[in-house]
Amino acid sequence: MQRWRGYHGVPVGWGRAVVTIGVFDGLHAGHQATIGHAVKRARDLGVQSVLVTFDPHPAEVVRPGSHPAVLTEPARKAELIEALGVDVLCVVPFTPEFSRLSPEAFVHDVLVEQLHAALVVVGENFRFGHRAAGDVALLERLGRTFGFAVEDAPLVSSDDTVFSSTYIRACVAAGDVSAAAAALGRPHRLEGVVVRGDQRGREIGFPTANLLCHRYAAVPADGVYAAWLIRRGGRAGERGERLPAAVSIGTNPTFSGKERRVEAYVLDFSEDLYGERLSLDFVAYLRETLRFDGVAPLVAQITEDVARTRRTLLG
Repeated sequence: MQRWRGYHGVPVGWGRAVVTIGVFDGLHAGHQATIGHAVKRARDLGVQSVLVTFDPHPAEVVRPGSHPAVLTEPARKAELIEALGVDVLCVVPFTPEFSRLSPEAFVHDVLVEQLHAALVVVGENFRFGHRAAGDVALLERLGRTFGFAVEDAPLVSSDDTVFSSTYIRACVAAGDVSAAAAALGRPHRLEGVVVRGDQRGREIGFPTANLLCHRYAAVPADGVYAAWLIRRGGRAGERGERLPAAVSIGTNPTFSGKERRVEAYVLDFSEDLYGERLSLDFVAYLRETLRFDGVAPLVAQITEDVARTRRTLLG
């Protein structure tokens, strides 16, 4: 997959293309359907498929301070997009100037002049241009003017719940990682670097990896979870290890903690993880965060948490 930063560096001789556009945070089941349709139509037409997305999130530019929780970091999102068979990932810097493009200017300058769109595939709730003034109906009218077709992909839902990034963020924020996984088509993933904590876990026999995450990361609600910890491979293309882990998210009230942390106890594991960049794939919510009157009841509860994690992940 080719990766472009912006749309002004389109190669000389670039032909027609099938283009799909969106933030695509989470790459959930609805996104996958839209992108998959674009890839199929590009192959049918014998042209390249181009996915246009934006950085930073448009909300942060249009309404500073409103950046939503991020479900997929850029590198992970690119991996998922490539796995769907997209030919070109075009990441457009979302600047204040770009945000002020009218729908008509966006279509002419980006889709027609630069990307040479033969077909544009979007979700049926797609909006574009300054103040999100453009919709699919306007895109279709402009397509007739400029010579490209438009196909809108229906929204994906289950039990009358439409899958969207907003819905998945709400699931994660509530700790419902099972519902999030159903909408994503895979477990919700949290990434970060292992940093030193207070060492209390080591002192009571359950050493944990303290994960420092991105400021906008979609961290699940406080509680204890069963998750897979993913270590990156040492060489390009190497998959790395997948290890079972009991994960605690919260302020550690037993020790009057103030800082919210993500701490993973890896089952049957004794290596040093400090400084490594890891991922956590959340599988199940086990319980709420509790305050214990002393170390002994805390250790007893952690022992039960580890046993439940083992049953959940390993059977």
